[in-house]
Amino acid sequence: MDGNKKDEASDFHEILLSARTELSVYMRYLNLALSALKFEAREGVRLMGTDGNILYYNPPLLYEEYKSGRIWVNRAYLHQILHCIYRHPFRPYGNNKRLWDISCDIAMEYMIDSFRYHCVRMSGTRYRRIFYENLKGKMKIPTAQAIYCLLEGLDMTDREYEQLEFEFRRDDHSFWSEQEKKDMPLPNSPEQKWQDISEKLMTNMETQAQDMAEDAEGFMEQLAVENRKKYDYRSFLRKFSVIKEEAVLDMDSYDLSFYTYGLSLYGNMPLIEYQETRESKRIEDFVIAVDTSMSCSGELVQEFLMQTYKVLKESESFFQKANIHILQCDEEIRSDEVIRNEEQLEEYMKQLMLKGGGGTDFRPVFAYVEKLIEEKAFHHLKGLLYFTDGKGIYPRKRPPYDTAFVFLKEDYTDADVPPWAMKLILEPEDLKES
Repeated sequence: MDGNKKDEASDFHEILLSARTELSVYMRYLNLALSALKFEAREGVRLMGTDGNILYYNPPLLYEEYKSGRIWVNRAYLHQILHCIYRHPFRPYGNNKRLWDISCDIAMEYMIDSFRYHCVRMSGTRYRRIFYENLKGKMKIPTAQAIYCLLEGLDMTDREYEQLEFEFRRDDHSFWSEQEKKDMPLPNSPEQKWQDISEKLMTNMETQAQDMAEDAEGFMEQLAVENRKKYDYRSFLRKFSVIKEEAVLDMDSYDLSFYTYGLSLYGNMPLIEYQETRESKRIEDFVIAVDTSMSCSGELVQEFLMQTYKVLKESESFFQKANIHILQCDEEIRSDEVIRNEEQLEEYMKQLMLKGGGGTDFRPVFAYVEKLIEEKAFHHLKGLLYFTDGKGIYPRKRPPYDTAFVFLKEDYTDADVPPWAMKLILEPEDLKES
């Protein structure tokens, strides 16, 4: 590279360094994240783009942006950093990449527009303001995933896509990973690096930098959603399984060499026969309570039951003779359906009708289950799974079985459950991946 090109590259790097410095002055809690990308010029880039390690920029477009004002460059730089903090470049989502791309950009622009810092503050267009108001009316925390789910149900035309892209697309997503979504990031990968940065940032804001983040409440809420622990719903259900012998040939309980040796020695007398029983760990006695109150969406309840059904109907999930009570309830018990086998479970799902719509009181369910235990309705009740939005009255006393409250919502932040209960937080896509 000759001297002129070196000087030119240095000038563009100075523009980016200036943006980084100004953002750091206002958002000191983001210092680690703001300094995590190297700079590299790349022709054909749509202003900026990143793969999690390098911030690629288009020199002519960056210069035009800089001439328009420092705030434009500041916003573009912050847009890249926020994508990485929320790990958008490493999370392929759904089947519609175009929709995922614009959903991520909407979420980041909404976030930047919510900041009160002068370094990124600018008046938005009328279209943007109306769009934000509609978002606020439909979701508490507009994460990229929540926006994707919302827009996916609208069946948008090409023109509507183009309007959104014109308003919110700020960067180039061609550097984003196209690989399958992984349960855990690979060690030393860009995703792992940004997960570590994001978790450190969360801890710092919760402890040392609360005063610095007073103007970034929305950022903090979305960070809490993105950093919450992800769960495998199938594995969670297995917490309620019990060990029991069942009548089934255990093909793994003997050594085949002894079997064949006996046949060769005695003609038709194997030394070892199959065991006719084996120990299995599956769900037997179990209660599923679903909150059908007005505050709990019917669609979410049906999704929860459908996904629970898909897990339970697998042969390895519950015994051939099961005893599963499915309770529908609000402030009182509305129905109790007893499931003994897979056929009954399938029939129940086919004819599923939700009953209720009143307020939420968890106590009647626990009182009802206690009555069932007294009536010997269970052989060994392992646990109760209660699907709800968390807005109700909890019993004070711990029951003699494990209890988990399950929350399924895109914008979930937190809910207080009794100390004796487990809490499982799922998004709709968490269930779909189970």
